[in-house]
Amino acid sequence: MTTKGTIVVVGDVIDDIIVRPQGAIRTDTDTPAFIERHPGGSSANTAAWLGHIGANVHFFGQVGEADNARHTLELERFGVKAHLQSDTECSTGTIVIIVEGEKRTMLTDRGANVIFDLDSVPQDLIAIAEYLHFTGHTIIDEPKRESVVRLIERASAHDVTVSIDPASAGFITDFGVDEFLRLCAGAHILRPNEDEARVLSGLDDVEAATIKLTELFPLVVTTCGRDGVIVGQRAEALVHVPVEPVDVADPTGAGDSFNAGLLAGLAQGLTPVEAARAAVIVAAEAVTAVGARPA
Repeated sequence: MTTKGTIVVVGDVIDDIIVRPQGAIRTDTDTPAFIERHPGGSSANTAAWLGHIGANVHFFGQVGEADNARHTLELERFGVKAHLQSDTECSTGTIVIIVEGEKRTMLTDRGANVIFDLDSVPQDLIAIAEYLHFTGHTIIDEPKRESVVRLIERASAHDVTVSIDPASAGFITDFGVDEFLRLCAGAHILRPNEDEARVLSGLDDVEAATIKLTELFPLVVTTCGRDGVIVGQRAEALVHVPVEPVDVADPTGAGDSFNAGLLAGLAQGLTPVEAARAAVIVAAEAVTAVGARPA
């Protein structure tokens, strides 16, 4: 029996090192920069934003043993029920994010995330959830590929709505689109950005890409930066949701916070379009501060 509004988020926990160069990066010499460290990871960020806006959220992930208490506290301070596994041999994942205006370059060491056991997510908790969310980073890890299929099957057996954010057009291209989509089969919501929608559909036009993806996923919500959001529902006309211009300090958490706003809205009974409008507001809050989580 579903406990209305319960959202289970599974996936990455990362230490973000955010670099904002103060000018063009120069090779073989110094470039002045502002450098900050923040807790991150796409799924963990979404969980933090869900907790921040008042959702009932559980998070499952893996970190290095020395970082378990720190990352648990970082999630719990937003009201997230954190269930972190630890490993003595693998360190916590780390990403260096070079921010230049509204563009990002990301250098990623996934660390302990690679060995997280999806089968360890308790069935009794999945059974009472309304939504299950994870990202493409979870799918591409070789040790976890078939356990992703099992996770979706376990959720579907209890009528839990499964949401997937593809997370990385580059990783999906390297991994293989057909295999990625095979592992996503059975999910209900796909949450790509425009580049990911193009890669997954094989189409350059983002509207056509969104429509094509609704053949595989009943709800596709494609974010397009300053061009807003495209909400695609199977056999229905696309709806465009605009975004209000804001001064962007750091785009790192835009998609993760949008996911939180979307899922929270749906869990509250909003329509997909209404939930997308609510999600735009959450994402606007996220990008006006440095770091991928609530201030």
